[in-house]
Amino acid sequence: MAKKAIVNIYLKNGVLDPQGKATHHALEAMDFQGVNDVRMGKQIVLDVEDGVDEEQVKQMCETLLANTVIEDYAIKFEQ
Repeated sequence: MAKKAIVNIYLKNGVLDPQGKATHHALEAMDFQGVNDVRMGKQIVLDVEDGVDEEQVKQMCETLLANTVIEDYAIKFEQ
């Protein structure tokens, strides 16, 4: 049986996020109130076999999915 490994990737604190800034300015221009900051990221959903564990997905992130110099990531599994 398969499960989903969901990897959320986001920029580390201190890394400039021009896409997030542009989105924040656009929200303000559209009169949306109460948004202090916007940070953009990406989500990768992997359909994996039951035997694939968090350590294996971490290795995938470290070697290919995330640029660990400027990005952090979080992994969660769903059935």
